[in-house]
Amino acid sequence: MFFLETFTFEVKTTADTDILDLTAAVAAQVEQIGVAEGLLTLFISGSTAALTTIEFETGVVNDLRAAIDRLFPRDIPYEHDRRWGDGNGYSHVRAAFLKPSLSIPVTGGRLLLGTWQQIVLLDFDNRPRQRAIQGQVIGSRPTNG
Repeated sequence: MFFLETFTFEVKTTADTDILDLTAAVAAQVEQIGVAEGLLTLFISGSTAALTTIEFETGVVNDLRAAIDRLFPRDIPYEHDRRWGDGNGYSHVRAAFLKPSLSIPVTGGRLLLGTWQQIVLLDFDNRPRQRAIQGQVIGSRPTNG
């Protein structure tokens, strides 16, 4: 029998392209739910943040941050900034390209991530935020015997 369960957790960010490892927090939620086989969907609310997977080590994190800065620079004019004056037009564009959601298979009660693959939050806003990450698991529970 399949079930659907939803969870939410929050993280605090600083500003200017925070890249935070969420893997342990997400794995703990999946373990608590007790899914044997299924699919996890993660979603971050807000238009200036995104979710992805990377190898979470300093070199890759710095490379990713530098690549994002090259692709979507802060110091060019953005229509959003002209209209709203909040200076975070670049953060909306960055988030739109990287997307707010991920789907991860669960097998044997564990996230089916590669050895060097972690789940990360990218917060592009130019001010600290309290971010809510929503998760939904659809799957089956372990059977007894």
